[in-house]
Amino acid sequence: MADSIELSKNQKDWLRLETIMAVMERARNLELAKSGINIPQAAVLYGLKTSAEPLTPMRLARMMHKQPHTVSALVHRMEAQGLVSTKKDMKRKNWLRVSLTRKGEEALRMWAAATMVPDALNVLSKKEVETLHSNTRKLHNRGVELLRQMQPDPYAEPLLW
Repeated sequence: MADSIELSKNQKDWLRLETIMAVMERARNLELAKSGINIPQAAVLYGLKTSAEPLTPMRLARMMHKQPHTVSALVHRMEAQGLVSTKKDMKRKNWLRVSLTRKGEEALRMWAAATMVPDALNVLSKKEVETLHSNTRKLHNRGVELLRQMQPDPYAEPLLW
């Protein structure tokens, strides 16, 4: 007979958070599939649309808290789909600038219009949403601290959205 494992309250709460995020992420990806994109692609499109300056795959990776090679591969797949275009920076030849295409703009509009899953927050009262926002901000900040402790990155940037 296997030994039983007793989890701490924090570990059990963490599992609950992971389960909630997995369910909501799956539902959101199903919702977004109608517009031909997924959550990471929507994050790239939104980042490109809202940025005041041209973005590189490295800068997108920092904004999204993802590994650079992951975002680079994502950008290249999105370019093959016609959602973004890339071109070499004329001043810094080793930099690749990423920009939205018309198809990317349309996918972004469809993403913004797809609200069934985000509207699931309507089950919460205004006070509960404020509490959720406050708590998730604290957890995000703590997560960033932990990332910096485990894998220091002097160029890390906070998620802006």
